[in-house]
Amino acid sequence: MRDVCARAVADLEGTPDLAFLFFSAHHVNAIEPVAAQVCDAIGTDNLLGCSGESIVGVGQEVEMEPAMSLWLARIPGTSVMPMRLEYERAANEGAFIGWPDDLPDNLPAQAVLLVLGDPFSFPADLLLDLFNHEHAGVPVIGGMASAGQTPGSNRLMLGRDVFEQGAAVVLLQGGVQVKTVVSQGCRPIGQHFVITKAERNVIQQLGGVPAYRRLDELFQTLPTRDQKMVQHGLHVGRVVSEYQDKFEQGDFLIRNVVGVDPEEQTITISDYVRPGQTVQFHIRDADTADAELRQLLSRVENPTAAALLFTCNGRGTRLFSEPHHDALAIKNAAGDIPLAGLFAAGELGPIGGKNFMHGFTASIALFQAASEDAD
Repeated sequence: MRDVCARAVADLEGTPDLAFLFFSAHHVNAIEPVAAQVCDAIGTDNLLGCSGESIVGVGQEVEMEPAMSLWLARIPGTSVMPMRLEYERAANEGAFIGWPDDLPDNLPAQAVLLVLGDPFSFPADLLLDLFNHEHAGVPVIGGMASAGQTPGSNRLMLGRDVFEQGAAVVLLQGGVQVKTVVSQGCRPIGQHFVITKAERNVIQQLGGVPAYRRLDELFQTLPTRDQKMVQHGLHVGRVVSEYQDKFEQGDFLIRNVVGVDPEEQTITISDYVRPGQTVQFHIRDADTADAELRQLLSRVENPTAAALLFTCNGRGTRLFSEPHHDALAIKNAAGDIPLAGLFAAGELGPIGGKNFMHGFTASIALFQAASEDAD
């Protein structure tokens, strides 16, 4: 590991301001001394890391095999504020602890929060709600550790410390610009409807008509291929911003359909809904996911110097016919830039200016600054 760090620092031509280390489950039980070794070798304790089922590198995704991916960046003029956050529960409420004393009350618009969390102990959705309310417009991007399937089986890293619970977080302000790409990989079908009756996560009526009847009517009009996709993976997209004349792909927050009830004529999804919201049915397949990711990456303005990728553990070869899909898409769009990341158990990223937790999504942080160096 020392040799890898030495080569990376030499290529960077200086001491990094920020570093990430992603590692597979094969290294979980031996990762504690590695954290200190890496900090010593790269010359900074601004190191974040976590364990993943599969690990991302430049143009490659190492699935279910031993792997580590080290990412270093020099970002002059940027405030780098690492922190370890935990969620402390009380009787009827809870709070995040670990915020630094010098955290600004009002974050600048160009700030970004990068988060690596444990899915069993860290309620990332509550953190996203907090930022959406108190720091509107500040993107939160990252992923949940995925190497273990039980509490305590993942590892997180902040500097020399390795821990099992909470989150390793870094707030970046000024200097470097971090653009986000969140590819949900879904295609809308049919028309959009306004929810006219709902309870919690159960949609009862769409446009005054029972929700299941709307779905059945749409199903009858679809080509055979789309009908099969509906049967194997139907989703509902909820419009993030209602203040638009028309809604297109990318305007929706995608949620899974977890059940349909022909007798009750209802559709149940994996999120709360309310009357007045606009929704549209969506389907997902490899072709749609590929096209959307490439399209979103092609829209990115300004050269990208480096990137972090948090892609769902349901993507990779579970979705695409060829390996390394998302990593190669970034390489094809941005060139042979430094890239690291993991297959996550939940991806964080903004849609329509608000931060959400996603599934089956590729959430990407693109670092852009003329003065930035990375490796």
